[in-house]
This record gives sequence, C-alpha cells and structure tokens, in this order.
Amino acid sequence: MVQSVDWLAIAPVVITAAVGLLVLVADLFLPEHRKPLLGWISVAGLAAATATLLPLRAGDRTTFCLTGPGTADPGACSYAADHFALVVQFLVLGGALVTALLSVTAVREARMPAGEYWFLLLSSAAGAALLPASRDLATLIVALEVASLPAFALVGMRRGDRLSSEAALKFFLSSVTATAVSLMGVSFVYAATGSLHLTQVADRLGNVPGQLDTLAMAGVALTLVGFAFKTAAVPFHFWVPDTYVGAPLPVAGYLSVIGKAVGFTGLILVTVIAFPAYSDVWGPALAVLAALTMTLGNAAALRQSADRPGGAVRLLAWSSVGQAGYLLVPIAAAAYAGRDQIGSTVAYALMYAAVNLGAFAVAALVARTKPLHRLRDYRGLYAESPLAALAMAFFLLCLAGLPPGIIGLFAKVTVFRSAVDAGLGWLAVVMAVNVVIALYYYLRWTALLFRAPDADAAHEGAREGAQPRTRTPWPVTAAIVLTAATALVLSGAPQLVLRFATGSLFPL
Repeated sequence: MVQSVDWLAIAPVVITAAVGLLVLVADLFLPEHRKPLLGWISVAGLAAATATLLPLRAGDRTTFCLTGPGTADPGACSYAADHFALVVQFLVLGGALVTALLSVTAVREARMPAGEYWFLLLSSAAGAALLPASRDLATLIVALEVASLPAFALVGMRRGDRLSSEAALKFFLSSVTATAVSLMGVSFVYAATGSLHLTQVADRLGNVPGQLDTLAMAGVALTLVGFAFKTAAVPFHFWVPDTYVGAPLPVAGYLSVIGKAVGFTGLILVTVIAFPAYSDVWGPALAVLAALTMTLGNAAALRQSADRPGGAVRLLAWSSVGQAGYLLVPIAAAAYAGRDQIGSTVAYALMYAAVNLGAFAVAALVARTKPLHRLRDYRGLYAESPLAALAMAFFLLCLAGLPPGIIGLFAKVTVFRSAVDAGLGWLAVVMAVNVVIALYYYLRWTALLFRAPDADAAHEGAREGAQPRTRTPWPVTAAIVLTAATALVLSGAPQLVLRFATGSLFPL
C-alpha cells in the first residue's frame, strides 16, 4: 500500500506543531533575558499557520486515504481540508493568535516558564486545528487529546498557586473520565461496523444486524460523552467555573473559545457525518442537553455577586456555559431537518469567539490594576479608560444579542430559526426565555462601566493589593483592537458569517 501525503492540506497543523517544537528546543539555549523572544516566535508561527489557509480556500483537498487493491474508497480519508474544516481551523488558529498576544505580557509578569508555556499552547492549538479535518474516529480521539492534555498543564502553570493547582486537577480528572467513556463508545462502534472512517461507519450503521443494534446504540451514546464534556454541556459542566478562575486569564479565554470549538466540532463530525442513522438517539438527547445547559448556565451567571473575588471571570465562565446551550441547538436540529442546520452553529461560534476573547482581553487589562477580578472593579472604567470601556460594552452587547452588537443578534436569530425549522418549538421557547434572562447580567455589567467611580471602593482596593496604574502593553491593546475590529466588521456585514447558515458546509 502506497500512501501519498498532501503537505499543503496539512500545512496549518504541521506549521503549528513544528513551531512548538522549535520553541521547546530554543528554550534550552536562550539566556533568561532573551526568553520573551519565544513568545514572538509563537505569535509569528500562529500567524503563518493561519495564512496557509488561504491556498486551501477551494476546500477540495483530502489526504491519508485508503488505497490499494480492494481498499480504494474515495470517501474513506483520514484528513479532509473541506470548507467546514477550514472555517473551524481559522477560528482555532485566529483564537490561539489572540491568546498568544495576551500571553506575551502575562508570561513575563507572572514569571511562568516561557518555554513550557509556549510549547504547550502551540501543541494544544495544533491538536485543535487537526480535529475539524479529522475524518476517522481514531484521528478524532487523538486530536481531542492532543488539544486537551497540554491545556491541563496550562491551567496549572502558575506554580505555587493553590487555586491554579486545584483547577488543573479538577479539569484533568473529569476530562480523563469523559475520554475513557468516549473510547469505550468508539470500541463499541468499531465492533458493530468494522471501520473507523466516518463515512464507512455511517454506511454500515444503517445496516447493522439486529443482534448488534444495542451495541451500536450504546457506542453512539458513549462516544458523544467526551465531546459533550469539552462543550461544557450540562451535566458535564462542573469543571468550568473553578478552572477558569484558577487558570491564567489568557488560558481561561483560550479554553472558553478554542476548547469549545474542539468539542462542538467533534460533536458535529460524529453526529452529522458518522451517526446519521441513529439521529433518533442523539437528536432528542442533544435537544434536552441544550435546554438544560442554557438554563443552568444563565441561572448561575445571574447569581454572581459584584463583590466576590473572581466574580467577573466566574460570570464569563457561566455565560460560556449558557452560550454552549445555544450552540447545541442547531446540532440537535440537524437530526430533524438535515445537516444544513450546522451552518448556524459555525456562524454562532465565529461570533462568540471574537467577542468572548475580546471580553477576556479587556479583563486582562483591568486585572493589571485590580487583580481580584471582581465585577465592582469595572465600575467607572469609562472614566479611566474610555476606549476599553466602550470595547467591553460592545462585546457584552454582542453576547446579549442587542444593537449595536448586530452580529450577536443575527447569530441568535439564526440559531432560533434552526430550532423552528426543525419543529423544535419548545426548544425555541426555552432559548427565547434564556436570552431574556441573560440580558439582565450582561446589561448590569455594561451599566457598571459607565457609572461614577466609587471612591470607597478605590480605597478598599488599595488595601487589598490593587496595583498602581501603568501603561497598557501594546500586545494587550492589539488583542482588544483585533477582536473589536472583527466584531465591528461582522456587525456591519453579518452576511460574511451568516451565509454559512444558508447552505451546507459539507459535501453531499
């Protein structure tokens, strides 16, 4: 058997991984005062990996396909650079690039080991970029773990910090359990079908012998567990708030966007491509998960106190759980109305990635002078930093789905329409109620930005370790500007993203 490799198709993943190895080796030889150079090498590598998506925009490349006498199958490939994969890879690599910009300053100021940090970040990004192009169950699981294992270490990167160590341990134990369950599901599916390639699995699941039907059904259900964990869907959400609070802020932002992208991409691939024959199993299950996730996430975000240390990060964490519920809706709808509904999830994910990373970028800016991450620390931000306050207000309004955050409004309408088109009227009602609930805590935070500064709070903050105001590092400013500009462009021309919701991203 002779296997050809399309190096251009896999270039985004290979470049990201190669730069990670380069950083790890360079760390051995660079003196301590030159270690910041590793961050800029990482930023340049992620930018180069993102740029290599342009030659692939036709979306017609596959590689690592079955070859040889009697094995040729044009649909049985392990890697496909189709439009779906390219859009998600753009989201992943672009999000990792913004995370890297935020990390350049954070790594130096928190005295985290630079070589290890950048190697882990790039390794995780490489796994996350591999996953949307994976077209067999083995590659999917490997990509999921390559994206996840470095993230455990990144969460615990602040040595000596009890919260960071506890967050990393909770994240690790719960993730490993979910992965073990998924691997059992994959083994059941393989036993029932005799194949790991998604297209072959789909064909054979439609003709499973009666005695293997229960085994196949159990395999389908168990396989979804690991990806549902990554999306922070209820009841697999319990690790989110503590992990986000304990992790370095750029890592929390990375997990909220790229971690979710990994989970939703995996869910889409296994449900829509591999398991359409069992849509009557995963469709209702995902619909119920969507309703529970958005309801519990928004209810918990609603309860966050303005005075609680870490309250701002916890609110963003619970908000991300609520947003995960919205993202699950079109996947559930695909079981009833076809795979074209998946475009709504991709469109919503692109909007969410830009504005949520932007919110974490502003949080990183505020944390430079007010490290307790309380909601009350944002009171009067407009008087101190008008542009940062305006950017944060815009990000929150996008998440809420209110003008001028037009892209957030359009994305929510698209998701809502997918539920209605699929006949899931009850789920559309649940979503509408949750959107109204979320308005309260998003608008409350927005209002704080423009209120008069609290003099008593300023004196209290000084006693609790608030840092004197310093000049904002330009990488943090660049991250805020980049995410704000993306959100503004998408709000001015939402069709740039929402056109994916009107047609299929998958070849028929």
